[in-house]
Amino acid sequence: MLQPKRVRYRKAHDASLKGKAHTGNRVLFGDYGMQALEPALISARQIEAARRVIVRSLGRGGRMWIRIFPDRAITKHPAETRMGGGKGTVEWWAAVVKPGTILFEMSGVREDVAKTTLLLASHKLPIATRFVARDTGVEEAASES
Repeated sequence: MLQPKRVRYRKAHDASLKGKAHTGNRVLFGDYGMQALEPALISARQIEAARRVIVRSLGRGGRMWIRIFPDRAITKHPAETRMGGGKGTVEWWAAVVKPGTILFEMSGVREDVAKTTLLLASHKLPIATRFVARDTGVEEAASES
């Protein structure tokens, strides 16, 4: 599973899930992507489950990119522990995802295959997502009359 090799601070403050994604909100590497529609903390296990679905569905046909990384330590106190005693131990790692963030990208496959693959992967994630295609960058010129 994904987790950082080392971090500057072991235990982080609570993540802010307010606002929309300003970076990482466009398909850059592949032709198709999966975009988050809700804010959430996505665990390394959920990212790995979605990755496995995509890899199995693609086979040797295409290429996949994971655009999020679980670099946020989530801490928790043990059950039935009294209050105080400092912050709990690190239980799992999560990625902070805001609406508009591209989660996964893929290329080298047809659009219908990419759509079904990303739909299967979205069932492994705790948020609503949508299928997006890369912007071609070609804008149609408006005819002036």
